[in-house]
Amino acid sequence: MEEEMINPRPLEEEAYDMSGARLALTLCVTKAREGSEVDISALEYMFKQLRFENTTKRDPTAQQFQEELKNFQDVIDNWKEPVSCAFVVLMAHGEEGLLKGEDEEMVKLDDLFETLNNKNCRALRGKPKVYIVQACRGEHRDLGETIGGDEMMMVTKDEPQTIPTYTDILHVYSTVEGHLAYRHDEDGSTFIQTLTDVFCNRKGPILQLLTEVTRRMAKAELVQEGTARKVNPEIQSTLRKRLYLQ
Repeated sequence: MEEEMINPRPLEEEAYDMSGARLALTLCVTKAREGSEVDISALEYMFKQLRFENTTKRDPTAQQFQEELKNFQDVIDNWKEPVSCAFVVLMAHGEEGLLKGEDEEMVKLDDLFETLNNKNCRALRGKPKVYIVQACRGEHRDLGETIGGDEMMMVTKDEPQTIPTYTDILHVYSTVEGHLAYRHDEDGSTFIQTLTDVFCNRKGPILQLLTEVTRRMAKAELVQEGTARKVNPEIQSTLRKRLYLQ
């Protein structure tokens, strides 16, 4: 008896509508973070290339991190035309789930992420919200292994009549949970420099671009205190569609 062949259907290629305004907010603690100005410059160039209107704020306190996100939400909700996408870049010292403000006080990342979700920011309801976090998430150092790899799979579903509160969000961390992030005093961070180079010079859906960022960072070796270190970003996605920036 012959087995019946199954012909899988291709995934739908629905993409987010990017014809509206593109807004970005960059919050960066530069105090005791040499090289951060290089990262700011790279981000500002990237946002210009990708047609985002970016606002950069330097050295926010823990409270100001929250205030600036709330102000950004108000700007988005009152924008003169429909908003297609928002980027938020957060750069500071940190621990797992926390960022350190210029005043050395801590702010919870989850509190910052809540501001633009589908419940709290009506103008971004169902629209992509991308968070880029350049900060340590612990004290572990990765020395690397001889061989290894990960696979990531995203499944899309038909758009429902209502959507969950936390869809359409992409979190991109400079390092994995519990590990240190790295930044060069003169050249900036490997994460921000790699990400901006890929986003400016490659085309494709954003998750594909982030796979290239991960590939490049995994290939590179960082030397700290005479010892080679490895670092890779961590990507958390609840996007429902493909997101194209170019």
